[in-house]
Amino acid sequence: MKPRQRFLETMHFGRPDKVPLQPGGPRESTLAAWHTQGLPEGVGWYDYLMDLLGIEREVVHPHVDLGVSFIMIPTFEEKVLAHRDGHFIVQDWMGAITEISDTYDYTYIRTAKDFVTRRWHSFPVANREDWEKKLRWRYIPHDPKRFPADFEARCATLRERDTVVSIAFSGAFWQLREWCGMEGLCMLMVEQPAFVEEMEAFWTDFVLRTLEPILRLAPPDHVVVNEDMAYKLHSMISPKMVRRFLLPAWQQWIGTIKAASPDTVVEVDSDGYNAELLPLWIEAGFDAVSPMEVAAGNDIVAYRRQYGSRVAFRGGIDKRALAKGGAVMRAELDRVVPPLLATGGYIPSCDHGVPPDIAWPDFVDYTRRLAEMTGWIK
Repeated sequence: MKPRQRFLETMHFGRPDKVPLQPGGPRESTLAAWHTQGLPEGVGWYDYLMDLLGIEREVVHPHVDLGVSFIMIPTFEEKVLAHRDGHFIVQDWMGAITEISDTYDYTYIRTAKDFVTRRWHSFPVANREDWEKKLRWRYIPHDPKRFPADFEARCATLRERDTVVSIAFSGAFWQLREWCGMEGLCMLMVEQPAFVEEMEAFWTDFVLRTLEPILRLAPPDHVVVNEDMAYKLHSMISPKMVRRFLLPAWQQWIGTIKAASPDTVVEVDSDGYNAELLPLWIEAGFDAVSPMEVAAGNDIVAYRRQYGSRVAFRGGIDKRALAKGGAVMRAELDRVVPPLLATGGYIPSCDHGVPPDIAWPDFVDYTRRLAEMTGWIK
């Protein structure tokens, strides 16, 4: 099988020749540590790892990205407002006022390059006037800047593909939280629910209209809805609020995607404890959930017993066990991987970005064992 067919077979509880090998990816601090532990400088860590394990990389085509943007256009001016007491105070590209340690370049706010703690001071939307003046006009679905100049040519190339085409966009909770802040959004849900519903309807429509040319010309194999919305013990908002404010958006997006491409895997990505949310995600029509953090209380073995083939998973391997290596690592893999692979609908992986306390030799050992379990090493 080629990667595309293998991925779809796996996530739809089919019969792949082997399960995709996705051990998880490092951040900058992890790579820096690995370079002191045996990973050579100047090499791609994944290619080097595959060579080290004797796994031949597959020849696939084409390596083309759709290149479509779901973010605001234009973004806010990114600028340092103050630098004091070892911290930058920054207006970020989303219009929030954010604080970050000057241990890092302030542009780390822009992307998740590393494990960086931030503090938010304010957000662009506190009321309807802010929404209209500061943000709404930045989201024009068919703005030419959202699509590369050769978008249709890329789509034509991707219609004959062996690779997995993935796209991701912010979900119904994630996006409004970026506009209003966590506390601000929750207060608006209580005090001005009609305003929240208006913003949700706008975001739902914006995503649908941005998706339209993608679904028409080259439907993706994998759509990830970023929706971090759980703490360690509970969902960030109640299931009742989820049903009122978020479920309609999810159902419209998934229904439209599936109408264009029934085999597309639609996945929700949410950190934290997801037990309260899983029934709602299944009801919405999501095919899969990731990364299923063990430290937050998620146990995908128990979830599989509860939900069967109604939902697939990616992730679910405790990063803390991987950091301990050896027998602890092997016990974690034995706990999770065989029962999930036996029932299908599972791509094993570290349950979030790979942190720097997972040493390079232990990561190699873990990936070797994972490759044996998923059929890449006999």
